[in-house]
Amino acid sequence: MREAVAELWALHAAGAVVAVTTSGAVGRGGRAQVGRGLARQAAERFPWFAPRLGELLRAGGPRVELVGERIVAFPVEPDPWQNPEPRLIARSADELAALATAQGWGEVVLPRPGCGGGGLTWREVGPLLAPRLDDRFLVVRWPGP
Repeated sequence: MREAVAELWALHAAGAVVAVTTSGAVGRGGRAQVGRGLARQAAERFPWFAPRLGELLRAGGPRVELVGERIVAFPVEPDPWQNPEPRLIARSADELAALATAQGWGEVVLPRPGCGGGGLTWREVGPLLAPRLDDRFLVVRWPGP
């Protein structure tokens, strides 16, 4: 696993596969509930994101899946108003590594899962990811304060 200070959406615009931290909740109308963070940003940027993620959640529950247009769901919490769960983050990292292998992706970009609005620290999360994600994975931290 590599680390960098970068803007995830700029890397996506340049063609990168990105993992977006998500919850496992589906709201009225079948749309995924996107309370904050990258899931909300994805829903604002891509109108298809929340409905498509909702379909995937209803079909198979919270798991790492390609939602579309090089955007992968990376579940970190049961619903957007709960705290991220380290056990779910570890499981999602395992699933992401398997999906990257199956898809033949040479690089996947992801944030520090659970470390933004979720309240976890990188000291808690980094050790969960390190044994699961090899050098194909670029973990980014937003530039700025």
